[in-house]
Amino acid sequence: MRILLVDNYDSFTYNLYQHLSELGAEVHVRRNDQFVLGDVAAMDVDGIVISPGPGRPADAGRTPDLIERFAETCPMLGVCLGHQAIGEVFGGRVVRAPRILHGKISSIGHDGRTIYRDLPNPLVATRYHSLVIDPAS
Repeated sequence: MRILLVDNYDSFTYNLYQHLSELGAEVHVRRNDQFVLGDVAAMDVDGIVISPGPGRPADAGRTPDLIERFAETCPMLGVCLGHQAIGEVFGGRVVRAPRILHGKISSIGHDGRTIYRDLPNPLVATRYHSLVIDPAS
């Protein structure tokens, strides 16, 4: 499986790189302002992972353009800023979280489908965020 990993200038990108590689993916890392959309199309990737990063989606270089271009043709997973960018491109509003969570461990329930298949339910995750997508948007 070929994965494009968009680096939003965050050190956690290489944690994602390591995990994806351990799962057998061929991972290609590109900084958010150092790729051309046509070149991404030519890479013929099976999926796109968009990393965390500082700031808001508007600060994420070409990431919003990438999401718009490939949303219909390529599966995407956004982590933190990447998730916020996907939400914003599809009309969501990024707002300050009602409760800032930095390094907090949470128990998260899920439906056991798609990316959650074969994971414990609930699963335990460490959360780092101060911004969220407004559920009302």
